[in-house]
Amino acid sequence: MAVTPRFGVNYTPTRGWFHHWLDFDLDDIRADLDSIAVLGLDHIRVFPLWPVFQPNRTLIRPRAVEQLLQLVDAAGERGLDVNVDGLQGHLSSFDFVPSWTTTWHRRNIFTDPGVVEAQAAYLRVLAAALADRPNFLGMTVGNEINQFSGAPHPDPDLIDTGQAGRWLERMLEACEKGAPGRMHLHASYDAAWFDGTHPFTPAHSARLGAATAVHSWVFNGTAQRHGHGGRATQLHAAYLVELSKAWAEDPARPVWLQEVGAPAPHVPPEHAAAFTEATVAGALDCPDVWGVTWWCSHDVDRSLADFPELEYGLGLFTNDRRIKPAGEVMSRLVREWREEGAHEAPAARGVGLVLDAGDPERAPRREVCAPGGEFFEAWMRVASLGGRPAVVLGELAGDAAYLGARGIGEVLAVDQVR
Repeated sequence: MAVTPRFGVNYTPTRGWFHHWLDFDLDDIRADLDSIAVLGLDHIRVFPLWPVFQPNRTLIRPRAVEQLLQLVDAAGERGLDVNVDGLQGHLSSFDFVPSWTTTWHRRNIFTDPGVVEAQAAYLRVLAAALADRPNFLGMTVGNEINQFSGAPHPDPDLIDTGQAGRWLERMLEACEKGAPGRMHLHASYDAAWFDGTHPFTPAHSARLGAATAVHSWVFNGTAQRHGHGGRATQLHAAYLVELSKAWAEDPARPVWLQEVGAPAPHVPPEHAAAFTEATVAGALDCPDVWGVTWWCSHDVDRSLADFPELEYGLGLFTNDRRIKPAGEVMSRLVREWREEGAHEAPAARGVGLVLDAGDPERAPRREVCAPGGEFFEAWMRVASLGGRPAVVLGELAGDAAYLGARGIGEVLAVDQVR
């Protein structure tokens, strides 16, 4: 059966970055979207800034919501569907949290009843405003908001696993109330997969919401250990897709590679195109991938200060909307995948590598999944030799019905890979 995954980009405005909400200019946005549409992409992910949209706990600014609708409509005019992230939250090393959660009003954003109710109201209002737009895909609760819940954040809102799960359920419920039936989900950075002390868990990612989101960044030790052209670096996104499927209760649950980029110097700019091609190919060799959304559309304007150096050059376009080599690769891949019959659905991965991360709800030993961990390195050894390993939790390694549903005919222990 032929399949066509979704191809998109995380939209970074060329004028003012995400501060553009303070000086909203629809003409600039239209010009940005025109450049994105040239690539043949079919969707974007956009980022309202939480303090701009909800500057007071009981004030959700109608004008800001109207501007978001104008952006979504402009995207629709160019054939682009839109996913909207709600709680921003955290973007490119900067935190954007409203004043009513900080300093004199310091409250835990995950557990304080007033804050949680205000967050839910905000997500519900955004979703309801967007619900009648045919090109609205759904809400993402927030961008890697799990980073507020523990180290390395300098001022974390500490919670436990149960509290994290209850907060996610409440936020997703609010999105569903606002826009029933859309693809509402949440997104975590990779501590959820790699840090056994982190309150947001693989089970949260793989079981809550309409799809599993994975964010793949090789500056997490992968590129440092394996090099920019190493197979482990090229297959990092595919690894996260397969890792996430181990915790999914539905064997066919869709996985969205929602963020992936080529960060310099870990991936030198002259190798970004090759990295892009290898990464996308690896990810789309995994069953049940909903789509790939590159980070990001346009480079950050270097007149803006204090970004980490790698953040400035992640775009498929320069800041003045000139296409870069990685953008040319993405455009070509889109054309190839959309040729009728050009690509068949990926075959099931017949060999499952058994993962022991402890209790499956909390995964206290998930550090073995991180770069350098024994499971990560074993999976990469199999994959680098041409294998296509799936991931199976130890508790399910003997469950014939489960393995059959995933098309897994053989399981391997990590020791056998050694």
